[in-house]
Amino acid sequence: MHFPNESTEYRAARDRLLEKEIELRRQMEAVAEERRKLPPGGMLKEDYVFDGLSADGKPARIRFSELFAPGRDTLIAYDMMFPRYPTDPRPKPAEGAFAKLPREDSPCPSCTALVDQWDGAAPHLEAAGFNFVVIAKTPLERLLTFAGERGWRHVRFLSAAGNSFKRDYHGEDEEGYQQPLLHVFHRSGDGIRHFWSSELHFAKSEPGQDERAFGTLEPVWNFIDMTPDGRPDWNVGIDDRGPKEAKPGLVVA
Repeated sequence: MHFPNESTEYRAARDRLLEKEIELRRQMEAVAEERRKLPPGGMLKEDYVFDGLSADGKPARIRFSELFAPGRDTLIAYDMMFPRYPTDPRPKPAEGAFAKLPREDSPCPSCTALVDQWDGAAPHLEAAGFNFVVIAKTPLERLLTFAGERGWRHVRFLSAAGNSFKRDYHGEDEEGYQQPLLHVFHRSGDGIRHFWSSELHFAKSEPGQDERAFGTLEPVWNFIDMTPDGRPDWNVGIDDRGPKEAKPGLVVA
C-alpha cells in the first residue's frame, strides 16, 4: 500500500509499524481468549437493591437480579465516580444544577467523558444480547438531573447510595472515595457470578503512562493515540461545560 507523495523512508517505517500493529491485534485476541477461559468467579455477595427507574419511568427499588433482561445473561456495569474524588482540582460544570453545588459533590470529568461516549453504545450492547448499567453513589435524583443535562438518553442509571455494592466490589475505597471500575457479571443455572473487573486500575502503570484500565473502551484516547502528538496529560481535554444545547436543525426528543 502507498499513499500520495510518501517517501520510501516513510513506507519502510510504516510497514515495520504495521507488523507491530498486527502483533498487537494477535495479543489483544489472546488476552480476550484468556479472559473467556477464566474459571467461575465468586457468587454475587447479595441481591443488592438500587434506586433506579422502572420500566414506566418512575423511581423504583431495583434488585441486582432484576438487571438481567429475559434472554440476556451477562451484565456490564460501570462504577462512575459521582461524587468525584474530593481532591480532583478540575472545574465543576459551569452551568446547570451542578454549578451551584460544591465541586466535591459533582461527577468526575473523566467518567463524564466516558459516559458521553458510551451512551450511544448502550442500545447496540443491548441489541447484541447484553445488559449495561452505570452505577453511582450519588442520590438518584441528582444522578438523573445530571444525565438530563448531559443529554444522556440510552444508559440505564442506578444509585448505590443505599447499599454496599460499590464498597464490596472495590468501586469505593475504605474512606468512601469512589473508584472507576468496569464489572462483568454472568447469570447461569446456579445463580449470578462475578466474571471480571478492570483490576488494571489498581496496577502500577508504566513510567509516563496513564493507567489505561479500560484499554480499547476509551474511544477519545484511542483516537488520540493515532495522532502525531499522542496523548496529553490524561486529565486534560475533557468536555465538561455543563448542559448540552441542541444544535440548529437537531430535534431533541
